[in-house]
Amino acid sequence: EREISVFALQRILNKVVSSRSDIKTDGFGLETCRNMVNLMDMDGNGKLGLVEFKKLWDRVQKFLKIYKKNDLDQSGTMSSSEMRVAVEEAGFHLNNQLTQIIVARYSDMDTLTLDFDNFVSCLVRLEAVF
Repeated sequence: EREISVFALQRILNKVVSSRSDIKTDGFGLETCRNMVNLMDMDGNGKLGLVEFKKLWDRVQKFLKIYKKNDLDQSGTMSSSEMRVAVEEAGFHLNNQLTQIIVARYSDMDTLTLDFDNFVSCLVRLEAVF
């Protein structure tokens, strides 16, 4: 069975998102991809099999749908208020303090906006914690 490493996952995701003009991203980092593999890797071998990858791919597609729906101004990024709604829509009901911490951790400090890879990174991290 062919399995997907963290590095291969990073290449695949970055190839897909770089071809899109409707979302802004500076690419998926290795840490995000490692977190995704850790979350989805059911047999603990540090790689994703076909079924595990399919589940992850479906999840990324779901996150993309939520991201685009909540990017109300269609800027390709999310404001902190857009993100708050999107995180809730993804199934995480966070208090204001936790939301502020997440915005501070995952958004661009200058613009307080969140690009797609940081949005996914945030949701993957929340899934791992909750």
